[in-house]
Amino acid sequence: MPAPHNAFKTALADGQPQIGCWVGMANAYAAEIAATAGFDWLLVDGEHAPNDLNSILEQVRVIEGSGSHPVARLPIGETWMIKQYLDAGVQNLLVPMVESGDQATELVRAVRYPPHGVRGVGSALARASRFAAIPDYLTTADEQICLLVQVENLAGLAALDDILETKVDGVFIGPSDLAADMGHIGNADHPDVVAAVLDAIRRIVAAGKAAGILTLDPAMQRTCLELGATFVATNIDVTLFAKSLRNAAHDGKSIKSMVSPAY
Repeated sequence: MPAPHNAFKTALADGQPQIGCWVGMANAYAAEIAATAGFDWLLVDGEHAPNDLNSILEQVRVIEGSGSHPVARLPIGETWMIKQYLDAGVQNLLVPMVESGDQATELVRAVRYPPHGVRGVGSALARASRFAAIPDYLTTADEQICLLVQVENLAGLAALDDILETKVDGVFIGPSDLAADMGHIGNADHPDVVAAVLDAIRRIVAAGKAAGILTLDPAMQRTCLELGATFVATNIDVTLFAKSLRNAAHDGKSIKSMVSPAY
């Protein structure tokens, strides 16, 4: 029996666009609600959300039981941390702030077993192998791991060609951090930022890698998809929840202001 087939990785390799949503509530119940929405993939955020490996695993579990594919973003691309996520059964990883081809190469090695990498051989006691119930896990796991790296500053953009020469599965462009590094913090819609993002997506697609982005702008989403981006996140659960609650509070208070008390 081989490692579980990674349908998300296959879809990206086949050039099938995948529409996703950021999951930052750090709660399995909220993740389960997101998993009923119908997105192709859901990103469980370990970088900017108050998550640890245990809470991420709880969310990955409920997403796995839906029609959506779970992707986990690590806080940082450390080899020891990657090992823990993989052993926990997370097959799709997004690593932030990748700035060089050498860094990307080390990340590739971190998700592979020797002799092609440095991943520790401990799957017999791990969820990834269903606790040793998958006898061929060690020999088949590498090909089912999807490694996505984030390029989100000027150093990363300068090294993009080197990063694309490595065996990462895809490159995600982070407009917000890029905007800050370009001197336009809080303004990812600045023309210079947009031009840099779109140029990067063209280069990623031309190199035969999956290109990804998170943007709440429908016009930008469409442009990126037209350029060939294949993993595009279109919203964030936290902002959706917050916006809906604020609107509900505003609407309720508006009704209250129009009603004369019956006393």
